[in-house]
Amino acid sequence: MPAIILIEPQMGENIGAAARAMLNFGLTDLRLVAPRDGWPNDKAVAMASGAGIVLDNARVFATTSEAIADLQHVYATTARPRDVIKKIATPRAAGAELRSHAASGTATGILFGKESVGLSKEDVTLADSIISVPLNPDFSSINLAQAVLLVGYEWFQAGDETPPVRINNEERPANKAELAYLFERIETELDARGFFDPILQRKQVILQNMRNMFQRLGLMESDVRAFQGIIKGLTMKVKDKKNDGDKS
Repeated sequence: MPAIILIEPQMGENIGAAARAMLNFGLTDLRLVAPRDGWPNDKAVAMASGAGIVLDNARVFATTSEAIADLQHVYATTARPRDVIKKIATPRAAGAELRSHAASGTATGILFGKESVGLSKEDVTLADSIISVPLNPDFSSINLAQAVLLVGYEWFQAGDETPPVRINNEERPANKAELAYLFERIETELDARGFFDPILQRKQVILQNMRNMFQRLGLMESDVRAFQGIIKGLTMKVKDKKNDGDKS
């Protein structure tokens, strides 16, 4: 996994928030370059909110060069990439590249600058590529933890196999037998009410269109039961409805 390298972080709270964001996405290699308030930092622990494993394993370095010495490909995060000629990637593209580097055994890291001014030109020069986050040009400032969160999220998503769309319950889709019974009941009730005009002879076309429509809906088993209840309600005689109401 990529190392997260915070260059001269100014506040323990920001380090803790960054550590929490890292662990959300399975990142645990935190490196600190000359943290302003020293290390360890109690405020970082409080803000990490359970991400102690990241802080416990954090390493402190005096310079950026020392922090990246064992890495082979380094990204610099900056909103001002205009002064250097390097490949610039969005977090999403960088996430995919980082996964590719990991698969080939390439050690990688991502540089994040201090809260007040970001990365220096010297630090950016040490990087192979730049990550630039597309943001509202009229308000593109994000804090340190947000930057770590964005990049960490894209790293995680690049390797995540969670279906992009899924149903948030354990109910199963309706099976073909349940759908067939529903279609047959609709056809029976429509026939009983003379819906299909024998002169036009469009019964089969109407039924095919209806079946295709229901197939496209991707009904769950409870949906079929709901339609059965609706059909029952629509086909009851008024007096039957009154009697049912009296019984209840």
